[in-house]
Amino acid sequence: MSDKLEQIRKRIDTLDGRLVKLLLARARLAQQVGRLKEGAVYRPEREAQVLRRILRANRGPLTDGALARLFTEIMSACRALEDSMTVAYLGPQGTFSQEAVAKHFGGLTATVPCASIDEVFHQVETGAVGYGVVPVENSTEGAIGRTLDLLLSTPAKVCGEVVLPIRQCLMSRGRRLRGVRKVYSHSQSLAQCQQWLARRLPGAERVAVVSNAEAARLAARERGAAAIGPKTAAALYRLNLLARDIEDESQNTTRFLVLAAHEAPPSGNDKTSLIMSTRNVPGAMHDLLTPLAVNQVSMTRLESRPSRTGLWEYVFYVDVEGHQQDANVARALAELKQKASFLKNLGSYPAAVT
Repeated sequence: MSDKLEQIRKRIDTLDGRLVKLLLARARLAQQVGRLKEGAVYRPEREAQVLRRILRANRGPLTDGALARLFTEIMSACRALEDSMTVAYLGPQGTFSQEAVAKHFGGLTATVPCASIDEVFHQVETGAVGYGVVPVENSTEGAIGRTLDLLLSTPAKVCGEVVLPIRQCLMSRGRRLRGVRKVYSHSQSLAQCQQWLARRLPGAERVAVVSNAEAARLAARERGAAAIGPKTAAALYRLNLLARDIEDESQNTTRFLVLAAHEAPPSGNDKTSLIMSTRNVPGAMHDLLTPLAVNQVSMTRLESRPSRTGLWEYVFYVDVEGHQQDANVARALAELKQKASFLKNLGSYPAAVT
């Protein structure tokens, strides 16, 4: 047995040596690319294409998620050799937004935690950072209203999306569930766990705060308090994990948008996000969406939101499949300009690699 084990370990050592040489060769090529290309270091369409190609080649035993994370970190390290870049997110440290940044950009990317979604937008709009990551919708609780409102007026573009499974944990200074008298969390997380809380902590006070990380910070200072959030927050604030995966829906997922000053070229599997409105007359909405159907453009999301410009007036947030440079999408957009009383193209970007 020991001889067999030693042989396997020697093979692993040999492969490790080959991997190091290949990774260094890749890094040198990335440096050459950085010297030749113009514009932004981060190319969302190129990175999406790399990940899709890698996952198509996956035959196991690594999961797609594990392999995607490995190559995201490789690209993050190579990107850092070309130039520095910074990403703003809803902080402080220990939020799901921070996890979304790490999933999409890798751990070697510089980040700036912000106190609000408004500040993330401001950081991007002023050029203080190159990119921002903001939550836009949750599969359980729906749209993030503040993000939608800010998208309506921002000059920033959407150049990417991140889809993050949300695994909520209960954490506390104490070690016993029965000692919890108060639960802090973001309002979205409290809503995502309301059935669990009703069953397991029916008498505990629920307090909404600005972020899950802030909830963890408060719970760390208060006896009898707990917080709901990602398990990374428990490590950051030295809390005990009392329960894991307490979200009411096992498929609980949040979608994030990547904001930038630039748009993304086609990647081969893209989305385009639009904001539009129409006159408040019978059949107006049907007429507005007709160009999408006629040009065979699939709509993946339709969300209404008060326009804040008049009573009972609404704008519609629409996501469609395809890039604005695709012939059918371009035709649909041209026709929409003629029909819509207001139309804003937020940008085309690679569909999230999941």
